[in-house]
Amino acid sequence: MAEAPFLLIERDGPVVIVTLNRPDTRNAISETAHSEEIAEFCARTTRDMSVRAVVLTGAGKAFCAGGNVKHMAEKAEMFAGAPFALRNAYRTGIQLIPSALYELEVPVVAAVNGPAIGAGLDLACMADIRVASEKALFAESFVKLGIVPGDGGAWLLPRVIGMARASLMTLTGDTIDAAKALEYGLVSEVVAPEQVLPRAVEIARSIAANPGHATRMAKRLLREGQDMKLAPLLELSAAYQALAHHTQDHHEAVDAFLEKRAPEFKDQ
Repeated sequence: MAEAPFLLIERDGPVVIVTLNRPDTRNAISETAHSEEIAEFCARTTRDMSVRAVVLTGAGKAFCAGGNVKHMAEKAEMFAGAPFALRNAYRTGIQLIPSALYELEVPVVAAVNGPAIGAGLDLACMADIRVASEKALFAESFVKLGIVPGDGGAWLLPRVIGMARASLMTLTGDTIDAAKALEYGLVSEVVAPEQVLPRAVEIARSIAANPGHATRMAKRLLREGQDMKLAPLLELSAAYQALAHHTQDHHEAVDAFLEKRAPEFKDQ
């Protein structure tokens, strides 16, 4: 009997809700198939212009526990083999995820429903917006296991919370609660556990109420702006703006504004 997909995917109009669906392992990611599934989802979603926002969450009580420590102990799955094989397993396995989510043009809202530990924290950092349950916990815990962030966390976390706090979390491996995560700017909001997914969906719907071409290009500008100097970013912004001005949805948005009515976007 084939194993159930790692991702549970639900469609709510222009919003797609994606759930990591391994509650028995606290949604740990240690199998290459899991990484490939996430990468394939990102590629499909970028191609589907009718998708305007994605919500990412975890099944059960955890968002994502990161790597499967049992597999680490057994030297199994992605942790198997000699150093060269293990290096390659990271590059062709879990490192598919940051590359895929970085290239995903659709805005992503993470509903952090519980612990986001190690690679799970890094996965949350790959989203554009994070909403946390009051019961959520966060840790860049790799050093506690005698390893380092192998999935891009050293690049991701400082860009979300700054180098000083990222260094504190990375070098101690200590866990912070949702209130501290809010103070750090790691999450945008902290809500009651039963509200974390509805609130994330609400934000996603607010994003999806706008033309998809505009939010996709705006997301790309935000991503590229992290590493670009101002001059090339202005040039890219001008090019994107020229494209946006010639879309039917831009014309509809302007007409609706002037006519004081709700716009009807058609992803054109």
